[in-house]
Amino acid sequence: MNLHKFGSLFPVSTLTLGGGGLGMLWGQTTFEECVATVHAAVAAGINLLDLAPRYGDGKAERVVGEAFGGRLPEGVYLTSKCNLGNPPPDRVYRVLRQSIETSLRLLQRDRLDIFFLHSNLVPDGHPMWNAPDVSRLTPLPLFRSHVRPAFEKLKAEGLIGAWGLTGIGHPDAIIEVLAEDPKPGAVQCIANLLDSPGGLKFYEGPSKPREIMAAARANGVGVMGIRAVQAGALTAAIDRDLPADHPEMRDYALAAGFRALCAEIGEDPAIVAHRYALGLPIDTLVLGVKNRAELAGCVAAATAGPLPADLVARIDASVMRA
Repeated sequence: MNLHKFGSLFPVSTLTLGGGGLGMLWGQTTFEECVATVHAAVAAGINLLDLAPRYGDGKAERVVGEAFGGRLPEGVYLTSKCNLGNPPPDRVYRVLRQSIETSLRLLQRDRLDIFFLHSNLVPDGHPMWNAPDVSRLTPLPLFRSHVRPAFEKLKAEGLIGAWGLTGIGHPDAIIEVLAEDPKPGAVQCIANLLDSPGGLKFYEGPSKPREIMAAARANGVGVMGIRAVQAGALTAAIDRDLPADHPEMRDYALAAGFRALCAEIGEDPAIVAHRYALGLPIDTLVLGVKNRAELAGCVAAATAGPLPADLVARIDASVMRA
């Protein structure tokens, strides 16, 4: 699998193995199958494993710890994340460090290559704070005054090699931070044909993922594309029970024209969605696969490469973007 420049970090493979499927969030699988999927991903040339404690209450990190017994193959890198929220400023460093230490125990490692803020950056006083659950929101002023300095301290201490942002918060806040120093090493951007964060969106207005990608590129920040199939909304059928008004179900309806187009050309919507995402300005695409069969399909998509321009245009014309 090809390697690509990744901001100022290490070269990264076209695909990254994500932890959502390994944490058993995207439909049924088994611990043993997830371990086998990790081994198959590395054998296929994937060199980055993107994890988080929230992925199955630690299951994804346990899977990787079990897969390698703490001894990663040469050139394979790990991430984890912390859903920091909005703690008192004097607790920020402690919360981040405790999250890292817990992840490292599960991974059987002593260092993370990248550590991401998993909560959403929000301008202070923004209407997002009126949401019923604000546990996944981090105020932009707190980030500047305490979170970013804590990341830099953890980096200096050797617990992490770099830090990054999960780019699903308010897009204006993310774009601001990408232009500030010290900059993150990487940002995770929504990369799908609907430009949709689905159930991860906590604000009104456009999500602007392509503007976030452009800002990252302009500032030398590595770009990881996430949610290529929008949690199943861009596949042939969502493989778990969701209420009719769930954001992923709404996106599934918006993508009806896309599925019809895939049927017309005789292609699997999930594979086409991954190839569409690979054509966006990203360095690596994070997969949400839960087994070796799904992984094989994504590796085949990466081998085939991005879609031709005329098909991209037809896809863009086939969907309704929220």
